[in-house]
Amino acid sequence: MTKVSCILVAAGRGTRANSKIPKQYALLREIPVITRAISSILQENRISEVIPVIHADDAELYAKATQAIEDARLREPVIGGRSRTESVKNGLEQVKCPVTIAHDAARPLLPLGALSRLLDAIDVSDAAFLALPVTDALWRGEKKAEISIERQNLWRAQTPQAFKTELLRKAYANGGEAADDVAMVHNVGIEATPILGSEENFKITHPEDFARAEAMLGNAMDIRVGTGFDVHAFEAGDHVILNGIRIPHAQSLKGHSDADVAMHAITDALYGALADGDIGQHFPPSETKWKDAASDIFLRHAAELVATRGYSISHIDCTIICEMPKIGPHTVAMRENLASITGISADRISVKATTSEQLGFTGRGEGIAAQATATLVTK
Repeated sequence: MTKVSCILVAAGRGTRANSKIPKQYALLREIPVITRAISSILQENRISEVIPVIHADDAELYAKATQAIEDARLREPVIGGRSRTESVKNGLEQVKCPVTIAHDAARPLLPLGALSRLLDAIDVSDAAFLALPVTDALWRGEKKAEISIERQNLWRAQTPQAFKTELLRKAYANGGEAADDVAMVHNVGIEATPILGSEENFKITHPEDFARAEAMLGNAMDIRVGTGFDVHAFEAGDHVILNGIRIPHAQSLKGHSDADVAMHAITDALYGALADGDIGQHFPPSETKWKDAASDIFLRHAAELVATRGYSISHIDCTIICEMPKIGPHTVAMRENLASITGISADRISVKATTSEQLGFTGRGEGIAAQATATLVTK
């Protein structure tokens, strides 16, 4: 699989958007535009690194917008130049992969299908770019229509634009300025192939574009379901903690943290719905700082990550599997505690218990198991 670097161009001021802050940091349904742009790129497994190029004045805005993105592929930001060309050149200096794509942070709704088509094309081309064919009639004129322009073979260029890295470096070493990277490589005789883009992948430029993006997000419902499963053995003690509730018992559960088997299962279900690993990856048991940690730390992190990715939690269902202790008297308290941590109402959370009919390790009273399902929907 070809490794691909992405230069995310985010150093512009975006004055035409009339935003109090640069448009790439403005909120789009509670999520910064740049955060959505980064997330759209990271959906594609062929992306090995994302190199953000930001304005020198925007370090604090960038840090806040990306604080919940833990993907190791997101590199430290690079400071941009006075123009888009200079900014891409600065980012290009950090590229490590044989293929480079350049993408505008002001295009937050890039569909995975369009990005995948582009990366498929660069496997067989030196240069390719997302574009849409011009379908409207075209006229040129200042105060009145004067000249009709033939629209056949005309394209509206989008980003990302993809190149063999060495060819893109050659183009930038040639010097000069250009409107986009396709023009830069064209200046050194490299032809780029237009690949069908998407109307969703438009660039936020004017104030009304935010409303357009909001409408698209409202129409594009994405539903995700994740599952989680966890097991903890009993050890000497006088209580267990399940979904954050302390329950008196003749034994305790053994674990690196507080061994809250039920909350661990729910947390993993949320990570699973995001396709973002599990608790062990985010909070490695090899790190002593998580020794005896309260599991609500893990669940809060997963819930915050859900929100950052543009989703909300629609429903949680948790089943606790054990012979003892009795779970029923505590389910209401568990649901209320989970609701407080995740920020959803208790009527969207189910906690129930079952036995394994004295079969297996839970049936023999050696420990407790839990399984959970979490459903996410786009905001």
